[in-house]
Amino acid sequence: MHHRIPLKAVQAFEAAARLSSFALAAEELFVTPSAISQQIKNLEEKFEVRLFHRVHRAVVLTDAGRRYAEEISAAFARIESATKALGRTAKSDILSVHSTPSFATQWLMPRLARFSALFPDIDVRLNASYPAPVDLLKGIADIDIRYGMDKLLPAGTMVFPFPQETIVPLCSPALIAGPNPIRSPEDLRHHTLIHSEVCYVSWQDWMRQHRKVKLDISRGPRFDRSFMAISAAADGIGVCLESLLLVQRELESGRLIAPFGLEGPKVQGYTFNILRSQADLPKIRNFQDWLFEELRKMPLM
Repeated sequence: MHHRIPLKAVQAFEAAARLSSFALAAEELFVTPSAISQQIKNLEEKFEVRLFHRVHRAVVLTDAGRRYAEEISAAFARIESATKALGRTAKSDILSVHSTPSFATQWLMPRLARFSALFPDIDVRLNASYPAPVDLLKGIADIDIRYGMDKLLPAGTMVFPFPQETIVPLCSPALIAGPNPIRSPEDLRHHTLIHSEVCYVSWQDWMRQHRKVKLDISRGPRFDRSFMAISAAADGIGVCLESLLLVQRELESGRLIAPFGLEGPKVQGYTFNILRSQADLPKIRNFQDWLFEELRKMPLM
């Protein structure tokens, strides 16, 4: 037969054993000393075992009471620890975001503090290590920010395109003031061209729009990540052809300039991907609304 006892009786015993006093236990639990005494008496009668010696106005645990107190105290400690942990996790949602490395490095990371300030109860876990888009159905991420339109998306995926990006030549100010200043597209013949192999607009595409310009596009360093091409250009290695979406910090700080202005071909590059079944989760909805509002406010696109 199971011995079912009220939790109040166990609480009364644990407090009395810990404080060695019915009166102090009563004060802690906001009941009367007689209520504590009655709860413990009920335990003793139910199990036919004495838990305390009553010595004048003091109470002392019996051997059986001491063994029981050790087990009960450990159990209450585990309950308290679990409750504290629940309190910590209940105040936050974990939002897992996968992104291409360049967007994560150049755009998202510098702005994450803004999101956290607006939504302190959402903890963002950003992963940009996967070389390819992630399968949202596997639960690896809640959100996948991709470059390019993927025709092989899992069923139930919702795709939200970013605003179009503008692609322009970019270089360090040092190249403008050097021995071969860049004043016109023809001046690029005297400078190293940096190739970003993932960018939708290549130097060959750019030359088609500037038919009078003849450049040796067979030479120059090549990078398979935009952030590396941008860094190389900022370091003065040469001129890169990249998206204004990714270089706002470098332009504002003066590490990069656009020698021919901020007008250029526009491309549809990044997309925001989520599962339809999770679209209305507050953490995803909040991040989506925040991200697209940040994109809308950008002065350069």
